[in-house]
Amino acid sequence: MDAIQSLGDITIAIAILMLFAALAAGWIDAVVGGGGLLQLPALLLVPGITPVEALATNKLASLFGTTTSAVTWTRRAHPDLGTALPMAAVALIGSYGGANLAALLPAAVFKPVIVAALVIVATITIAFPTLGSISALRHRHGTHHPIAGLLGAVIGFYDGLIGPGTGTFLIITIITALGYDFVLASAKAKIVNVATNVGALLFFIPHGHVLWALALGMGLANMAGGYLGSRMAIARGNRFIRIAFLAVVAVLIVKLGYDVWAENIST
Repeated sequence: MDAIQSLGDITIAIAILMLFAALAAGWIDAVVGGGGLLQLPALLLVPGITPVEALATNKLASLFGTTTSAVTWTRRAHPDLGTALPMAAVALIGSYGGANLAALLPAAVFKPVIVAALVIVATITIAFPTLGSISALRHRHGTHHPIAGLLGAVIGFYDGLIGPGTGTFLIITIITALGYDFVLASAKAKIVNVATNVGALLFFIPHGHVLWALALGMGLANMAGGYLGSRMAIARGNRFIRIAFLAVVAVLIVKLGYDVWAENIST
């Protein structure tokens, strides 16, 4: 009933903003991840929505875009599914676990750590300009898949718990820890991101946290953005993805850094 009342309070202006945010978020997610940075805060503008409802609705809307992106990337970039699919399976479990804690732990607990991690990610990417330009696979002797699984579990848990920046973290860890280039890392990240969205929704849907009408409308816009973004990224290659990646990381640092500062000032 609360969700229905919340939807009834949505004005045309807010509805248009939600659709635009979903379209842009789908494009960003398809290229380098981080679309939740735009889509989740937009959802928090909906009158009467709770943080958990916003997170759950964001996950369902994002699932449309990430699935579209994953299909497009897989058909055109031909990623190694022997690594991507097991990693996705473990990430799904991690995301389900994170979603179970989403209503219990405040995101503010994790934001300073996330900001620090993003600063490190940006520093590494800038300091090593050839990073991700070619594939040079690591850990071939029996450790490749266990490391991929560990990465999937940790980032999947984060996605279920908080969410924004998941695709960004997936790409940089797949590049640095496993040795793939930006194109192949992005393709794998999209597949894993589908699984993390599904894992979180396995918790959110039965508990009634999804605002269905809003999520489905935003999902269609997110899907369109995902299709356009993935085709552009694949066509333009590693250099374009690297530049877009750094831009999204910079915005994430500023946004989350401001959140941490504002929360400290208010307390």
